[in-house]
Amino acid sequence: MKKNLILFFTLLLGFSAISQEKIILYPKSIPNSKTTDKVETFDRGMYRNVTSPTLEYIKPEKPNGTAVIVIAGGSYAVIVYNGEGLGTAKSLAEKGISVFVLKYRLPSDEIMDDKRIGPLQDVQQSIKYLRENAEKYGIDKNKIGVMGFSAGGHLASTAATHFEKSYIPNSENTNLRPDFQILVYPVITMQDALTHGGSRDALIGKTPSQEDKDLFSNELQVKANTPIAWLTHAADDKVVDVDNSIQYFEKLRKNKVEVEMHIYPKGDHGFIFRHKGWTDPLFDWMKRNNLL
Repeated sequence: MKKNLILFFTLLLGFSAISQEKIILYPKSIPNSKTTDKVETFDRGMYRNVTSPTLEYIKPEKPNGTAVIVIAGGSYAVIVYNGEGLGTAKSLAEKGISVFVLKYRLPSDEIMDDKRIGPLQDVQQSIKYLRENAEKYGIDKNKIGVMGFSAGGHLASTAATHFEKSYIPNSENTNLRPDFQILVYPVITMQDALTHGGSRDALIGKTPSQEDKDLFSNELQVKANTPIAWLTHAADDKVVDVDNSIQYFEKLRKNKVEVEMHIYPKGDHGFIFRHKGWTDPLFDWMKRNNLL
Protein backbone atom coordinates (compact mmCIF):
# COMPACT_ATOMS: atom_id res chain seq x y z
CA MET A 1 0.00 0.00 0.00
CA LYS A 2 2.83 2.43 0.86
CA LYS A 3 4.46 1.92 -2.54
CA ASN A 4 1.14 2.46 -4.29
CA LEU A 5 0.54 5.70 -2.40
CA ILE A 6 3.96 7.00 -3.37
CA LEU A 7 3.15 6.18 -6.98
CA PHE A 8 -0.23 7.93 -6.72
CA PHE A 9 1.49 11.18 -5.76
CA THR A 10 4.17 10.69 -8.43
CA LEU A 11 1.49 10.30 -11.09
CA LEU A 12 -0.11 13.55 -10.01
CA LEU A 13 3.04 15.67 -10.23
CA GLY A 14 2.66 18.32 -12.88
CA PHE A 15 -1.12 17.97 -12.87
CA SER A 16 -1.57 21.71 -12.43
CA ALA A 17 -0.68 22.18 -16.11
CA ILE A 18 -4.04 20.62 -17.03
CA SER A 19 -7.16 22.60 -16.14
CA GLN A 20 -9.76 20.92 -13.96
CA GLU A 21 -13.41 21.50 -13.14
CA LYS A 22 -15.77 19.75 -10.73
CA ILE A 23 -19.20 19.02 -12.20
CA ILE A 24 -22.09 18.26 -9.85
CA LEU A 25 -24.02 15.43 -11.50
CA TYR A 26 -27.37 16.26 -9.92
CA PRO A 27 -27.70 20.02 -9.29
CA LYS A 28 -31.19 19.45 -7.88
CA SER A 29 -32.42 16.21 -6.37
CA ILE A 30 -30.40 12.99 -6.49
CA PRO A 31 -32.52 10.05 -7.66
CA ASN A 32 -32.73 6.92 -5.53
CA SER A 33 -31.25 8.63 -2.47
CA LYS A 34 -32.42 9.00 1.08
CA THR A 35 -31.48 11.02 4.13
CA THR A 36 -28.51 9.52 5.90
CA ASP A 37 -26.07 10.16 8.71
CA LYS A 38 -23.26 8.75 6.59
CA VAL A 39 -20.46 11.24 5.98
CA GLU A 40 -18.52 11.23 2.72
CA THR A 41 -14.78 10.94 3.37
CA PHE A 42 -11.61 11.22 1.31
CA ASP A 43 -8.49 9.64 2.76
CA ARG A 44 -5.25 8.31 1.24
CA GLY A 45 -6.52 9.03 -2.25
CA MET A 46 -9.77 7.08 -1.78
CA TYR A 47 -13.42 8.04 -1.36
CA ARG A 48 -15.88 6.32 0.98
CA ASN A 49 -19.60 6.84 1.66
CA VAL A 50 -20.12 8.99 -1.44
CA THR A 51 -23.34 10.98 -1.19
CA SER A 52 -22.67 13.72 -3.78
CA PRO A 53 -21.68 12.25 -7.18
CA THR A 54 -19.41 14.40 -9.35
CA LEU A 55 -17.36 14.40 -12.52
CA GLU A 56 -13.90 15.93 -12.44
CA TYR A 57 -13.05 17.35 -15.85
CA ILE A 58 -9.44 17.01 -16.96
CA LYS A 59 -9.01 19.19 -20.04
CA PRO A 60 -6.27 18.33 -22.53
CA GLU A 61 -4.22 21.09 -24.10
CA LYS A 62 -5.45 20.09 -27.56
CA PRO A 63 -8.80 18.24 -27.32
CA ASN A 64 -9.34 15.72 -30.13
CA GLY A 65 -13.09 15.30 -29.57
CA THR A 66 -12.97 11.98 -27.70
CA ALA A 67 -14.28 11.85 -24.12
CA VAL A 68 -13.67 9.11 -21.57
CA ILE A 69 -15.52 8.70 -18.27
CA VAL A 70 -12.96 7.09 -15.93
CA ILE A 71 -14.41 4.80 -13.25
CA ALA A 72 -11.91 3.71 -10.61
CA GLY A 73 -12.39 0.49 -8.68
CA GLY A 74 -12.37 -0.50 -5.03
CA SER A 75 -14.70 -3.51 -4.61
CA TYR A 76 -17.74 -1.20 -4.53
CA ALA A 77 -16.55 -0.31 -1.01
CA VAL A 78 -14.15 2.55 -1.80
CA ILE A 79 -13.11 4.46 -4.93
CA VAL A 80 -9.37 4.39 -5.68
CA TYR A 81 -9.77 7.90 -7.01
CA ASN A 82 -6.24 9.28 -7.16
CA GLY A 83 -4.50 6.20 -8.51
CA GLU A 84 -6.82 4.59 -11.04
CA GLY A 85 -8.80 7.80 -11.50
CA LEU A 86 -6.65 10.92 -11.69
CA GLY A 87 -3.46 9.03 -12.48
CA THR A 88 -5.04 7.48 -15.55
CA ALA A 89 -6.70 10.76 -16.50
CA LYS A 90 -3.32 12.45 -16.87
CA SER A 91 -2.11 9.78 -19.32
CA LEU A 92 -5.29 10.08 -21.40
CA ALA A 93 -5.31 13.87 -21.42
CA GLU A 94 -1.75 13.92 -22.72
CA LYS A 95 -3.13 12.17 -25.83
CA GLY A 96 -5.77 14.85 -26.38
CA ILE A 97 -8.64 12.96 -24.73
CA SER A 98 -11.11 14.92 -22.63
CA VAL A 99 -11.33 13.01 -19.36
CA PHE A 100 -14.10 13.03 -16.78
CA VAL A 101 -13.26 11.15 -13.58
CA LEU A 102 -16.42 9.88 -11.90
CA LYS A 103 -17.00 9.96 -8.17
CA TYR A 104 -19.98 7.63 -7.97
CA ARG A 105 -22.23 6.54 -5.13
CA LEU A 106 -21.07 3.28 -3.60
CA PRO A 107 -23.89 0.79 -3.00
CA SER A 108 -25.32 1.20 0.48
CA ASP A 109 -28.76 0.58 1.96
CA GLU A 110 -28.14 3.59 4.24
CA ILE A 111 -27.62 5.99 1.33
CA MET A 112 -30.05 4.83 -1.35
CA ASP A 113 -33.38 3.06 -1.71
CA ASP A 114 -32.04 0.50 -4.19
CA LYS A 115 -28.30 0.08 -3.87
CA ARG A 116 -28.10 -2.24 -6.89
CA ILE A 117 -28.69 0.58 -9.36
CA GLY A 118 -27.18 3.62 -7.61
CA PRO A 119 -23.73 3.40 -9.24
CA LEU A 120 -25.26 2.71 -12.67
CA GLN A 121 -27.49 5.76 -12.33
CA ASP A 122 -24.42 7.94 -11.84
CA VAL A 123 -22.74 6.58 -14.98
CA GLN A 124 -25.90 7.06 -17.00
CA GLN A 125 -26.24 10.61 -15.69
CA SER A 126 -22.61 11.25 -16.69
CA ILE A 127 -23.23 10.05 -20.25
CA LYS A 128 -26.43 12.08 -20.44
CA TYR A 129 -24.69 15.23 -19.20
CA LEU A 130 -21.81 14.93 -21.64
CA ARG A 131 -24.06 14.22 -24.63
CA GLU A 132 -26.19 17.24 -23.81
CA ASN A 133 -23.14 19.47 -23.19
CA ALA A 134 -20.79 18.13 -25.87
CA GLU A 135 -20.35 21.51 -27.53
CA LYS A 136 -19.39 23.17 -24.25
CA TYR A 137 -16.51 20.73 -23.73
CA GLY A 138 -15.47 20.47 -27.37
CA ILE A 139 -16.26 16.77 -27.59
CA ASP A 140 -17.95 14.64 -30.21
CA LYS A 141 -21.25 13.36 -28.78
CA ASN A 142 -20.63 10.13 -30.72
CA LYS A 143 -17.22 9.53 -29.11
CA ILE A 144 -18.10 9.24 -25.42
CA GLY A 145 -16.78 6.09 -23.76
CA VAL A 146 -16.42 4.48 -20.34
CA MET A 147 -13.22 3.15 -18.79
CA GLY A 148 -13.39 1.02 -15.65
CA PHE A 149 -10.95 -0.73 -13.35
CA SER A 150 -11.78 -3.82 -11.26
CA ALA A 151 -15.23 -3.18 -9.69
CA GLY A 152 -15.23 0.01 -11.75
CA GLY A 153 -14.86 -2.30 -14.73
CA HIS A 154 -18.03 -4.04 -13.64
CA LEU A 155 -19.77 -0.68 -13.47
CA ALA A 156 -18.43 0.35 -16.89
CA SER A 157 -19.54 -2.94 -18.46
CA THR A 158 -22.93 -2.55 -16.76
CA ALA A 159 -23.34 0.83 -18.44
CA ALA A 160 -22.30 -0.80 -21.73
CA THR A 161 -24.89 -3.59 -21.47
CA HIS A 162 -27.84 -2.00 -19.64
CA PHE A 163 -28.23 1.21 -21.66
CA GLU A 164 -31.58 0.32 -23.23
CA LYS A 165 -33.27 1.01 -19.88
CA SER A 166 -32.96 4.46 -18.35
CA TYR A 167 -32.42 4.25 -14.60
CA ILE A 168 -32.46 8.04 -14.33
CA PRO A 169 -35.02 10.72 -15.23
CA ASN A 170 -34.53 11.21 -18.98
CA SER A 171 -37.46 13.10 -20.44
CA GLU A 172 -35.17 14.29 -23.25
CA ASN A 173 -34.68 10.65 -24.27
CA THR A 174 -30.94 11.24 -24.49
CA ASN A 175 -28.95 8.26 -25.77
CA LEU A 176 -27.35 6.54 -22.73
CA ARG A 177 -25.26 4.06 -24.72
CA PRO A 178 -21.50 4.57 -24.37
CA ASP A 179 -19.74 4.55 -27.73
CA PHE A 180 -16.90 2.33 -26.49
CA GLN A 181 -15.79 0.53 -23.35
CA ILE A 182 -12.30 0.09 -21.92
CA LEU A 183 -12.08 -2.52 -19.15
CA VAL A 184 -8.99 -3.05 -17.02
CA TYR A 185 -8.86 -6.23 -14.85
CA PRO A 186 -12.66 -5.96 -14.61
CA VAL A 187 -15.15 -7.78 -12.46
CA ILE A 188 -17.74 -8.97 -15.01
CA THR A 189 -19.81 -11.79 -13.57
CA MET A 190 -21.90 -12.21 -10.44
CA GLN A 191 -22.14 -16.01 -10.81
CA ASP A 192 -20.98 -18.08 -7.83
CA ALA A 193 -18.02 -19.88 -9.40
CA LEU A 194 -16.21 -16.82 -10.75
CA THR A 195 -17.40 -13.58 -9.18
CA HIS A 196 -15.35 -11.33 -6.92
CA GLY A 197 -17.14 -11.91 -3.62
CA GLY A 198 -16.59 -8.52 -2.05
CA SER A 199 -17.90 -6.64 -5.08
CA ARG A 200 -20.96 -8.88 -5.35
CA ASP A 201 -21.76 -8.66 -1.63
CA ALA A 202 -21.57 -4.86 -1.76
CA LEU A 203 -23.70 -4.50 -4.89
CA ILE A 204 -26.44 -7.12 -4.64
CA GLY A 205 -26.04 -8.48 -1.09
CA LYS A 206 -24.66 -11.59 0.55
CA THR A 207 -27.65 -13.74 -0.41
CA PRO A 208 -28.66 -12.43 -3.84
CA SER A 209 -31.42 -13.95 -5.89
CA GLN A 210 -30.51 -15.82 -9.05
CA GLU A 211 -32.39 -13.12 -10.95
CA ASP A 212 -30.05 -10.44 -9.61
CA LYS A 213 -26.98 -12.59 -10.20
CA ASP A 214 -28.02 -13.01 -13.82
CA LEU A 215 -29.02 -9.39 -14.33
CA PHE A 216 -25.67 -8.05 -13.12
CA SER A 217 -23.57 -10.76 -14.79
CA ASN A 218 -22.70 -8.60 -17.74
CA GLU A 219 -21.47 -11.44 -19.92
CA LEU A 220 -25.12 -12.56 -19.99
CA GLN A 221 -26.31 -9.13 -21.12
CA VAL A 222 -24.19 -8.76 -24.27
CA LYS A 223 -26.09 -8.09 -27.50
CA ALA A 224 -25.17 -7.18 -31.05
CA ASN A 225 -25.49 -3.46 -30.20
CA THR A 226 -23.12 -3.61 -27.22
CA PRO A 227 -20.36 -1.02 -27.81
CA ILE A 228 -16.90 -1.99 -29.03
CA ALA A 229 -14.51 -3.05 -26.29
CA TRP A 230 -10.86 -3.17 -25.26
CA LEU A 231 -9.93 -5.41 -22.33
CA THR A 232 -6.76 -6.12 -20.42
CA HIS A 233 -6.03 -8.46 -17.52
CA ALA A 234 -3.19 -10.45 -15.94
CA ALA A 235 -3.35 -14.24 -16.12
CA ASP A 236 -2.10 -14.52 -12.54
CA ASP A 237 -4.67 -12.11 -11.06
CA LYS A 238 -5.41 -13.47 -7.58
CA VAL A 239 -8.20 -10.98 -6.81
CA VAL A 240 -10.36 -10.95 -9.97
CA ASP A 241 -9.96 -14.11 -12.01
CA VAL A 242 -8.91 -13.48 -15.61
CA ASP A 243 -11.82 -15.66 -16.75
CA ASN A 244 -14.03 -12.63 -16.08
CA SER A 245 -12.44 -10.91 -19.07
CA ILE A 246 -12.21 -14.11 -21.12
CA GLN A 247 -15.93 -14.88 -20.73
CA TYR A 248 -16.86 -11.34 -21.64
CA PHE A 249 -14.54 -11.43 -24.67
CA GLU A 250 -16.17 -14.64 -25.88
CA LYS A 251 -19.70 -13.26 -25.51
CA LEU A 252 -18.74 -10.10 -27.38
CA ARG A 253 -17.04 -12.07 -30.14
CA LYS A 254 -19.99 -14.41 -30.58
CA ASN A 255 -22.32 -11.42 -30.85
CA LYS A 256 -20.02 -9.95 -33.50
CA VAL A 257 -19.06 -6.97 -31.34
CA GLU A 258 -15.56 -5.73 -32.14
CA VAL A 259 -13.33 -6.55 -29.19
CA GLU A 260 -9.61 -6.64 -28.49
CA MET A 261 -8.02 -8.18 -25.41
CA HIS A 262 -4.50 -8.15 -23.96
CA ILE A 263 -3.63 -10.72 -21.29
CA TYR A 264 -0.31 -10.38 -19.51
CA PRO A 265 1.19 -13.61 -18.13
CA LYS A 266 2.13 -11.87 -14.87
CA GLY A 267 1.12 -8.71 -13.10
CA ASP A 268 -1.59 -9.76 -10.63
CA HIS A 269 -4.33 -7.29 -9.74
CA GLY A 270 -3.70 -3.56 -10.08
CA PHE A 271 -0.78 -4.06 -12.46
CA ILE A 272 -1.15 -0.58 -13.95
CA PHE A 273 0.86 0.74 -10.99
CA ARG A 274 3.77 -1.52 -11.91
CA HIS A 275 3.70 -1.71 -15.74
CA LYS A 276 4.23 1.73 -17.24
CA GLY A 277 3.65 0.61 -20.83
CA TRP A 278 0.23 -0.94 -20.29
CA THR A 279 -1.52 1.91 -22.15
CA ASP A 280 0.52 1.48 -25.37
CA PRO A 281 -1.76 -1.19 -26.91
CA LEU A 282 -4.79 0.77 -25.70
CA PHE A 283 -3.72 3.89 -27.57
CA ASP A 284 -3.01 1.79 -30.68
CA TRP A 285 -6.57 0.43 -30.48
CA MET A 286 -7.98 3.91 -30.02
CA LYS A 287 -6.08 5.16 -33.09
CA ARG A 288 -7.45 2.32 -35.19
CA ASN A 289 -10.97 3.20 -34.08
CA ASN A 290 -10.60 6.93 -34.81
CA LEU A 291 -10.63 7.85 -31.14
CA LEU A 292 -7.15 9.40 -31.20
